[in-house]
Amino acid sequence: MNPLLTKSQQRTICSQLGRVKLQLLYKASIHGFTGAAFHQRCDNHCPTVSVGYNASGYVFGGYTKQPFSQSGQYVHDDQAFLFTFSGENVLKYPVTGPAYAVRMIANSGPYFGEALVLVNGSQPVVSNSQGNYYNFNAAEMHGNDLNLTECEVYQVEVNPELEKPWRTMVWEQQKRTEMMDYIKSYSPMTSSVSQVRILLIGPVGAGKSSFFNSINSVFRGHVTSQAIAGCSTTSLTTQFRTYSVKAGRGGKPLPIILCDTMGLEESTGAGLELDDVVNILKGHLPDTYQFNPSAPLHSEAHGYQKSPGLKDKIHCVAYVIDACKVSIMPTKLEEKLGAIRRKVNLMGIPQLVLMTKVDEACPFVSEDIRNIYRSSYIKEMMQEVSVRTGVPLSCVVPVKNYSQELEVDQDCDILLLTAVIQMLRFADNYFDELSDRLGNVRTKE
Repeated sequence: MNPLLTKSQQRTICSQLGRVKLQLLYKASIHGFTGAAFHQRCDNHCPTVSVGYNASGYVFGGYTKQPFSQSGQYVHDDQAFLFTFSGENVLKYPVTGPAYAVRMIANSGPYFGEALVLVNGSQPVVSNSQGNYYNFNAAEMHGNDLNLTECEVYQVEVNPELEKPWRTMVWEQQKRTEMMDYIKSYSPMTSSVSQVRILLIGPVGAGKSSFFNSINSVFRGHVTSQAIAGCSTTSLTTQFRTYSVKAGRGGKPLPIILCDTMGLEESTGAGLELDDVVNILKGHLPDTYQFNPSAPLHSEAHGYQKSPGLKDKIHCVAYVIDACKVSIMPTKLEEKLGAIRRKVNLMGIPQLVLMTKVDEACPFVSEDIRNIYRSSYIKEMMQEVSVRTGVPLSCVVPVKNYSQELEVDQDCDILLLTAVIQMLRFADNYFDELSDRLGNVRTKE
């Protein structure tokens, strides 16, 4: 039984209720648009969120902490409210007559005072009147379209915090120092490469440029903004850029180069395209190459590197995915990512996923970043991003980029440094595999 309420909408509702999750109890299209079916599935369950959908595209409903029954009585609830979605935001209409917040009627669905009834009289319709118990604008709430296409009721459940973290993390200053020292002293396993090249790929706004800025900030000791980053519906990065992180102000470059790309977009001929990705992977694209989605780079173009060496090629690919948008990733975007992943697989380049904006996705993590591996919700999101990208869960790394801060934070730094170390380890795997293949070729000769 799949919910019609999107993950993003569920999160928005849950943000009004605390650290909770929604469990679907009743779906009218499956169980029936009748009061009897509703009461059979929902009586004695609480708290609940009831949601109506109409053909005009409105999503609206109500919340009550009281259990449903068939008593015929009004029930007091000072926390009840009605709501409607406006895009990804929710508009709330709090109860104004708590003594009459919910009415328990046998032949109807969720019955909020005299204001809103979903599945009225065992019919797939809405009944609403302003009354004295809730104040709302009917045109704003459901566009005065009173015919239901679907009705769902969810139980509100406490979102359990895991008793112990499912990944081990050490949140100490000494650990941060050790990780920074490890990265500074790292040396690639092949003499022809002095810096590991990591390619960042992801949808517009996922945080690719912000990830570089954040890593740079860790080593600078304060928040920096070298790469262009911000909020936009189209990619702010229009060039292929390679960024070398330095060990402090005026310090020497670290053994890692982060390669930033134009954002992925779902439509063909927009955003980063597969042909350009292949050219980047093979080392053909020059730094500051201007992307043109309708015309990929060709071998005669200015700056095209016809004979790239191992040092010019990509040694690890990191997909950057916004944790808040995992569940609403468009199908075409998912297909683009799949096509890129298959091409990267064929070339034997290791891959991982950076899951960004974890604090925005989970209030528990927003309270304290150390809750990252104790949040059951973040674990679910990481499992979902693993399935959607085809990358194993062990290769999914959550991070929080610096976006509004002015100073760095030890715990955020540790998450970011963990991601970089995983990239270096994966690059080691790539060089190992390359060495083994070359060794086999020499043996056969």
